[in-house]
Amino acid sequence: MQLNAPAHPQAHAPKPFYAHLYVQVIFAIVAGALIGHFYPQTGEALKPLGDAFIKLVKMIIAPVIFLTIVTGLAGMGTLRGVGSVVGKAFAYFLTFSTLALIVGLIVANVIQPGRGMNIDPSTLDASTVTGYAEKAHETSLVGFVMDIIPTTLVSAFVEGNILQVLFVAILFGIGMIMVGDRAKPVLSVMESASFAIFRVVDILMKAAPIGAFGAFAFTIGKYGIGSVVNLAALVGTFYLTSALFVIVILGTVCMVNGFSIFRLISYLKAEILLVLGTSSSESALPSLMEKMEKAGCARPVVGLVVPTGYSFNLDGTNIYMTLAALFIAQATNTDLSLQQQVLLLLVAMLSSKGAAGVTGAGFITLAATLSVVPTVPVAGMALILGVDRFMSECRSVTNFIGNAVATVVVSRWQGALDRDQFDAALAGRPVGQARPVGDLVPAPAGLQLGERSAD
Repeated sequence: MQLNAPAHPQAHAPKPFYAHLYVQVIFAIVAGALIGHFYPQTGEALKPLGDAFIKLVKMIIAPVIFLTIVTGLAGMGTLRGVGSVVGKAFAYFLTFSTLALIVGLIVANVIQPGRGMNIDPSTLDASTVTGYAEKAHETSLVGFVMDIIPTTLVSAFVEGNILQVLFVAILFGIGMIMVGDRAKPVLSVMESASFAIFRVVDILMKAAPIGAFGAFAFTIGKYGIGSVVNLAALVGTFYLTSALFVIVILGTVCMVNGFSIFRLISYLKAEILLVLGTSSSESALPSLMEKMEKAGCARPVVGLVVPTGYSFNLDGTNIYMTLAALFIAQATNTDLSLQQQVLLLLVAMLSSKGAAGVTGAGFITLAATLSVVPTVPVAGMALILGVDRFMSECRSVTNFIGNAVATVVVSRWQGALDRDQFDAALAGRPVGQARPVGDLVPAPAGLQLGERSAD
């Protein structure tokens, strides 16, 4: 019997173009747009398809984050690397989140998309944004920090709060490091569970085109392309600003770190299209973590940077907040001094940290910012409510790309990036196994169980 017989030649034959996930998602988005435009009622009725897919993905996010972080930290074998990764990640987040806010502020002052609208704030229907304002009022910095701590160890998984799961996973991973060799049986079980969980992710991603179809059909059917025309200056300015931020600022960061932003975007094209179609960056979170590992980023870095970045590294949301706030001020003829704009930026820096990458979070965060800076009328948010959904898609895509770049950069800073594997992934060549976590920080013998198949 030939145990090592070569694989059948057809096993390595390239997939037909229609078998690629990104092609299927493109077709789904186009089909959804056509249905929503020509048959708006049908498009609105397809909303459950998008909602169901996002629920399926959210269902798997908590175990993905928990298993990735715990196995990664336990495989490190020492606490030394944990603080190093977290410190570098937050330094990156703070720097580029602030840059995004500043970019939005500058562009809004230069282009002035709201100038000449001459809206009287008293004529606006404030009731349309009351719900968002109430949610924003309930959100405070102390409340946000307290919300990170779950009621029980299990409730973090039941409620699906990313930061709570992250908190529990880090504590559990540190506990396993401190236990040492006695944790090896638990680590082995978790590694096996990790294989199964990521296979479930692969299964769920096959439904991505259906989810994107339903979500995009609903968006076009309910809001219509025509709703963008009235506020085309704001929407166009936001998309242009986000594109410039990704290409110029993040592109420069990528170039300095030895890779191309365009190649990274191409590598993640299926996930980016999925985020665009569903208007939620969370829909591609598990897939992003898996792909970053396949591209040679060490598991502990992926496990810590990606989930944390979804709450603390929201470049698109930050651009949106300063741009939208100044648009409202310009449209209502509210003059803001430089000091008031700086205050707006500082408040936005704080209020943006609790926004998760889900639809509508940016709008709630904007309400929280404006409620603290009363010079800009909160009722002015009614002006952009109709097009917020279309800007939500751009926010989510920009947030997603920003977190992908952050993961690669922090991995490189940490010496935890397999450069050959990374270059092969971005070039579209076959890659081997995910990088062992032991390459990040030396681990005790027998405890390096961090490899996972990248097929």
